[in-house]
Amino acid sequence: MGQSKPINTHNILLVEDEAIIRFELADFFSDAGYEVFEAGDADEAIAILERETSIRVVLTDIQLPGSMDGLKLAHYVRDRYPPTVLLVTSGAAHIASEALPLNTRFITKPFDPARLLQQIDQMTR
Repeated sequence: MGQSKPINTHNILLVEDEAIIRFELADFFSDAGYEVFEAGDADEAIAILERETSIRVVLTDIQLPGSMDGLKLAHYVRDRYPPTVLLVTSGAAHIASEALPLNTRFITKPFDPARLLQQIDQMTR
């Protein structure tokens, strides 16, 4: 059973298969005071979410290797962990808002991490 309310909004899960991008984002969010969890695919992300129940922000790329893409992962997270702040990103595809889970924001790559941090801060208030 998922959590019903946010515990700590300063915990973020980054789901990105491109390691360099993931490492750079992890450093940025860590420097901004976040506890950062990293996954290279959806299966790893789900395992982390099940283990680390304090995560309330998930940033996922759309194109991921493995059993599901980032859009399916976002729907899984919204269904299982409803209060989670969800951000879906892609540099290759643009996703219509109707395809996204409720209360999910789409971010086009490349993006400015500082601006992304401002959006997350607004979404977690």
